[in-house]
Amino acid sequence: MTALFDTILIANRGEIALRVIRTAKRLGIRTVAVYSDADAHAAHVKAADTAVRLGPAQASESYLDIDKVIAAAKATGAQAIHPGYGFLSENADFSAACEAAGIVFLGPRPEAIRTMGDKITAKQAVSARGVPLVPGTKDAAMSDADLIAAAEDIGYPVLIKPSAGGGGKGMHAVFEPADLPAALTTARREAANSFGDDTLFLERLVATPRHIEVQVMADEHGNVIHLGERECSLQRRHQKVIEEAPSALLDEATRERIGQAAIETARSVGYRGAGTVEFIVGADRPDEFFFMEMNTRLQVEHPVTEEVTGVDLVELQLRVGAGEELPLSQDDITLSGHSIEARIYAEDPARGFLPTGGRAIDVVFPTGEGIRVDAGLEAGQQVASDYDPMIAKLIATGPDRATALDRLEAALAASAVPGIVTNIDFLRTLITLPEVAAGDLDTSLIDRLGEDELAHTATEVDRQFAAAAVLCTQGRAGTETTGALTAEALAGSGTASAWAKPRAFRTSRPDFRPTVSLTVDGETVEVTGTVDDVDIDDHGIWHVTTDGTQHTGRIFSDARDRTIWVTGERGIHVFTRPQADTSLTPGDGGAEVLAPMPGSVVEIRVETGDHVEAGDPIVVVEAMKMEHVLTAPAAGTVTISAVPGAQVALDEVLATVVDDTTADGAVDDTEAAPENTDR
Repeated sequence: MTALFDTILIANRGEIALRVIRTAKRLGIRTVAVYSDADAHAAHVKAADTAVRLGPAQASESYLDIDKVIAAAKATGAQAIHPGYGFLSENADFSAACEAAGIVFLGPRPEAIRTMGDKITAKQAVSARGVPLVPGTKDAAMSDADLIAAAEDIGYPVLIKPSAGGGGKGMHAVFEPADLPAALTTARREAANSFGDDTLFLERLVATPRHIEVQVMADEHGNVIHLGERECSLQRRHQKVIEEAPSALLDEATRERIGQAAIETARSVGYRGAGTVEFIVGADRPDEFFFMEMNTRLQVEHPVTEEVTGVDLVELQLRVGAGEELPLSQDDITLSGHSIEARIYAEDPARGFLPTGGRAIDVVFPTGEGIRVDAGLEAGQQVASDYDPMIAKLIATGPDRATALDRLEAALAASAVPGIVTNIDFLRTLITLPEVAAGDLDTSLIDRLGEDELAHTATEVDRQFAAAAVLCTQGRAGTETTGALTAEALAGSGTASAWAKPRAFRTSRPDFRPTVSLTVDGETVEVTGTVDDVDIDDHGIWHVTTDGTQHTGRIFSDARDRTIWVTGERGIHVFTRPQADTSLTPGDGGAEVLAPMPGSVVEIRVETGDHVEAGDPIVVVEAMKMEHVLTAPAAGTVTISAVPGAQVALDEVLATVVDDTTADGAVDDTEAAPENTDR
């Protein structure tokens, strides 16, 4: 057996960096982390044996700077570089730079990356091996006019896709010819910003599509195997949310054919390392599949394959990179049980899934049979808008799909990241839908959900629980304690409150019912009730009885008790204690267009003094690699407050629209709603 590396560098961050470090340490390999200023105190930096600063938070000056990454590898004696996913993982120039520096790139050679990284040349390569393709354009570098003409031959609806990248960025479904020119303009800009290449192509949009991908592994000796398929059909605007292995759709005959097609795809470019071949399958014709693309890297969702095959894919990457032959043949690969992964994002489903940020007061994930957590976030860590919003992956495995779903739902219920708004509760809603339970999936299922189905509304029980927490922490405001509210935290806060013990307290007036003001789900409510008993156990779990109703869960608070996070039976809710309105002239400013997330202004589409109608585009804000078009909340005259290129904070005023049709200047003060482009 070939000797493995002494030292490797991981050219990535977050949970994937930690994932690679875990396997490397098991194999006795020294690890080097790299980081930007935004990640100076991140978990992956602490976990590695050594770490090297690359530069400022901007990815182009840190994680995407090839020269800096190569220099860090040389300075630390790293013999190989693992690129993770994203950043430089599918960059042919980076692979070539590693080879030129005498450093092993733990991925395919530059030629394979270039061929498969350009979806047009990729289709040409796999077509020669008999792999089926979706009808679409075949020529590279087509102009907008060429693409518009080609769309008529392909037939609507069509899907615009960037040739140089994936992850849903730059992808747009177009159903009418009149909408295609504007969509092409937006797609080119997004592709250029995300991948440095604005080349686009078109495909026929398959009705009720299901996204099924196959994991492949190849060595430099010509051996290629597949490790089964994954179903990734639960997506939101082309961004995967839930992945599982195996697919509930395929029968054994189709599974064999699609696996062989994936192997032929890898052979078409002399592939080396881990890769994923993605196929689209019509839900109404599960035996018919079409090649979409090949991701020349490890995938985010690789854990579900590891769970059902028992194979450590990172270890195989290391062994193949060291020149070994694959230690497994196709006959050695068997699928056992079922595994499902949920991606946890720092995003707010109630606000159109806009990216969020903030500091994690705590990070709570469960353990137990069949539960795996791949996370890159620790308590106290800041989540900024500089990078992708995914902060963790929760994986549940069982002997069958139903058991895996049940375990995942229970695990999500026990998860919380107070301090940051996440999609955890949305994920619970999603996996308990009847269609999901039945395996009746397609890539548009999430986008068809209505607001009521996405809502996560606090019940009266939740409000009573939060009110009890406010009463328990009276006298604590002004302290700098942050985190889980435990008996020790309350007792150590210096409060003279009778709750510090904590035990129930009542005034001597038997009819006294305290009222607490709370803001939740955008609404300020008055919660009135009597707390009969409260206790906090040794695990930090609160047991509260209010008006004869028992509540059990955890409570977290920010430094001044203005915000309280309550976990209960249906997930986590955020409550704030409203402060007095100190505005001297409320309403005088007009209808404000507010930044829905921290980010940067990339375009302003109107000028101060212009008249706009409700819904007209005003400002384009970019956050976490995607653009968001902010529209006018009402008709009127616009005043622009932002400038292109400016960094803006959450809820910062970017423009104001004043009603110019009324004499008294009365305006609608509704906040602008962002129109999300693909994320």
